[in-house]
Amino acid sequence: MSTKQTVAVFGAYGHTGRFVVAELRAQGFVPVLLGRDAGRLRTMAQEHPGLAHRVASVDDPASLDRALRGVAAVVNCAGPFASTAGPVIEAALRAAIPYVDVAAEIEANVDTFTHFADRAEAAGVAVVPAMAFFGGLGDLLVTTAMGDWTAADEAHVAYGLNSWHPTAGTRVSGTVSRERRDGRRVRHTGGRLEYYAAEGDLPTLDWDFPAPMGPRPVFGEFTMADVVTVPSHLSIPEVRTYMTTAAARDLAAVDTPAPAAVDELGRSAQTFTVDVVVRSGDTQRRVVAVGQDIYAISAPLAVEAVRRILDGQTRTSGVASAGEIFDAPDFLDALSAHLSVTARQESRVPQFA
Repeated sequence: MSTKQTVAVFGAYGHTGRFVVAELRAQGFVPVLLGRDAGRLRTMAQEHPGLAHRVASVDDPASLDRALRGVAAVVNCAGPFASTAGPVIEAALRAAIPYVDVAAEIEANVDTFTHFADRAEAAGVAVVPAMAFFGGLGDLLVTTAMGDWTAADEAHVAYGLNSWHPTAGTRVSGTVSRERRDGRRVRHTGGRLEYYAAEGDLPTLDWDFPAPMGPRPVFGEFTMADVVTVPSHLSIPEVRTYMTTAAARDLAAVDTPAPAAVDELGRSAQTFTVDVVVRSGDTQRRVVAVGQDIYAISAPLAVEAVRRILDGQTRTSGVASAGEIFDAPDFLDALSAHLSVTARQESRVPQFA
């Protein structure tokens, strides 16, 4: 364990940032609280006596350089990542330290792979985007399902959320993504990311989630960051994601309240089942993860990533998704206190023809 190493958390006072700070402390790291709001930083530092706090802004590269001085790694929890990821990655490269973020924005993650792959590789610096519930967890599950397969025909990631009370950050990031898409939808098909014009509502279908969730209606073409992370390293031409209709409608409603804590860890009552099916010919492999609170689970995902990078438990450097840079099954095993993961193989007529 990399105890007593300092790890900067940009956006430390945000909803997910607070979970990351708590998890870092629980794992023996020393968080450094970063953000642009001096008042909120001071208040959070009072809640965590002994932790340093540093004001930094993505519009001021010098402030980011000062903020990252002497730290071992940085976790970016401040959305919208279309605005923050690039400047913080630049600062991490200047400081020659690993960068991890929790971005769910498809376009921001594409930007990270597109603009920083060569420079991060040349610098030997690990840059891991989407190391969170959306993007990171799905990628780990798909990679685990692939096992010894070098290619597959399709990957399906169905998100079974019993509800979704979005944070303010989620709403802002969603607005930024919609503006960048200019009304278009996005999917990964034929081996590439495709933006397309579509009319009407999203298609719906019934998804047979395993217990405890059970069968639920889901929206198809509800595309999440997995369409960036999974194809970045796996040969799967069709990557499709789905969302329970109830959760999607919660997200869309302007009056849905923010998450409310129901336990001592600060988690909400939200539960999730992530059901991953990978098909090759007539054989399907299925991996299922069950847990509580999509924002809270992002903290152990991000912190475990930092720990493994600093301990040298990585398979590559440069910009890489979770499933590429880490041993996916072992990584999921390390999260057993937070996630229940099961897997099985099914030889039969494909469910998704």
